[in-house]
Amino acid sequence: MWDPVTYAVYADERSRPFLELISRVGAVNPDYVVDAGCGSGELTVELANRWPDATIEGFDSSPAMISKARRLETSVRFAVADVATWRPDRPVDVIVSNAVLQWVPSHRDVLEHWMEELASGGWLAFQVPGNFEAPSHVVIRELCASRAWSDKLSDFARGNPVGDALEYVDLLHQGGAQVDAWETTYVHLLQGETPVLDWVSGTALRPILDRLDPDEQRRFKADLVELLAEAYPARSYGTPFPFRRIFVVAQK
Repeated sequence: MWDPVTYAVYADERSRPFLELISRVGAVNPDYVVDAGCGSGELTVELANRWPDATIEGFDSSPAMISKARRLETSVRFAVADVATWRPDRPVDVIVSNAVLQWVPSHRDVLEHWMEELASGGWLAFQVPGNFEAPSHVVIRELCASRAWSDKLSDFARGNPVGDALEYVDLLHQGGAQVDAWETTYVHLLQGETPVLDWVSGTALRPILDRLDPDEQRRFKADLVELLAEAYPARSYGTPFPFRRIFVVAQK
């Protein structure tokens, strides 16, 4: 659900959670490693750097992302596939999923299926945003429900699609896994004239903007930018943007 151009702008912000996630994976010499929802592939290459002897595959539902990933100079294999329906052709030693499962309503079932697909002793590591009650998302939902936009967007109410760390611990422990889970709030210092709008335009706003024509998109953004500026006041050094994330690493 990322826009590839915006995705690149925030490369540092998105790479840090990924690297912190995989640092907790204890696999030593895995044979088969998969990045589920790999985006444009740069972070998948980090898996190849860590495990150079492994077969590394990345998949994403976005053809634009996979097209970009296939232009990387790497041995990683990339494919277009859906997280909800992907099936490996052999047991997997490590499955990594970075900021993808929040887009999958059935992701709890997906997690259980992925645990089944792991080889004995295999690892599952995923990270999801935990900021759906943050002002950025609340403001978007309220604007969609407002008189000006309710005729087109009143049914847009994602709410909170993810669980907390404890819920995932309970879920994965039921299958006998050893689970390590934690939460982190990053305070990103965003720059620019409309920094928070620029951030959400690459992710949270994409399904909304897809419903609107170009003129409506401009008007919606104009309405939203004022609300976001009020919710996230700028400082002399930038605009602080707290972002909570949930991390889970499980070994079968």
